[in-house]
Amino acid sequence: MRIAIDLHTQQLALFDDADVLIRRYAVSTALNGPGELNGSGCTPRGRHIVRACIGAGHDPRAIFVGRRPTGNIWTPALAEEMQDKDWILGRILWLSGCEPGHNRLGTVDSMRRYIYIHGTPDDQPMGVARSHGCVRMRPDEVVELFDLVPAGTPVEIV
Repeated sequence: MRIAIDLHTQQLALFDDADVLIRRYAVSTALNGPGELNGSGCTPRGRHIVRACIGAGHDPRAIFVGRRPTGNIWTPALAEEMQDKDWILGRILWLSGCEPGHNRLGTVDSMRRYIYIHGTPDDQPMGVARSHGCVRMRPDEVVELFDLVPAGTPVEIV
């Protein structure tokens, strides 16, 4: 399996071991565009792997903070109370860069930047760059992806 994320089209594609497309999802990457520097709010480009898969068995709309479930489930009412929150819901695929000096180590380390593929509320637009650097997906779709890919899956962000 491999994941390809296209920043221009705001799509994530999942390919099987024979390089046959098996799923395509609309996503939302960084509002600030592409970039690797820590603190930039950009989505890092290049070769990555899924370093860790977090959230198995939790509700697709379970709220995570610091990669830990809070015990709360996202609702529109909760969102109204916390309007500017960057929600991380359901599942987290934590990415680690594979290219030293580009997206790994030092001030460009994707893992140390906490770059994830993660769920976001259903009311957030997909196909539009709006995240703070991560790759956002619909909650049910990130659960589907999570169930299909193991840790170690290659991810290319272009």
